[in-house]
Amino acid sequence: MQNAEYVKHFGNKAELALPPARQFAILTCMDARLDPAKYAGLAVGDAHVIRNAGGRASDDAIRSLIISHKLLGTKEWFVIHHTDCGMELFTNETIQDLLAKSLTTAIVNENGWRNVKEEGGSGEARFINFLTIKNLEASVAEDVERIRKHPLVAPTIPIYGYIYDVKSGKLIEVPAATEVGKVPN
Repeated sequence: MQNAEYVKHFGNKAELALPPARQFAILTCMDARLDPAKYAGLAVGDAHVIRNAGGRASDDAIRSLIISHKLLGTKEWFVIHHTDCGMELFTNETIQDLLAKSLTTAIVNENGWRNVKEEGGSGEARFINFLTIKNLEASVAEDVERIRKHPLVAPTIPIYGYIYDVKSGKLIEVPAATEVGKVPN
């Protein structure tokens, strides 16, 4: 385990304040190729980073953003999806059907997703919206709009929408999302 090495170089991190120093939060994807600290130029303690499959504005992600603002003082939020996202590779129906037949890891090939074994599945997946992505820019705008319209989100928080390009490392603004996320006059 690498923790022992980390502990050796821990330094003064114990002195960091609980609220993020730069007073913003990022909602982004859990994809292992993304390093939000690096692509956003962050140091430990600078910002809250909320991650889930697709970087989607799920109820739990919005809960975290609300806590980030209300109790820890963030003043700006960024929704950042990315190119080549796995959430674009299937639909709700696809994963619901796969899970109904098996809980083991599925595989994908030229014929699409399939279970290796079909035993021990559960129909409970039909009650979950997996928030799959059909159009990347539209999903960013949709998530910013969902956050903006949430009754527990303060109207004073600007919300910006971006797409991270996994091939170049560039953050690309989604103007329609940022427009929806503007602070109302």
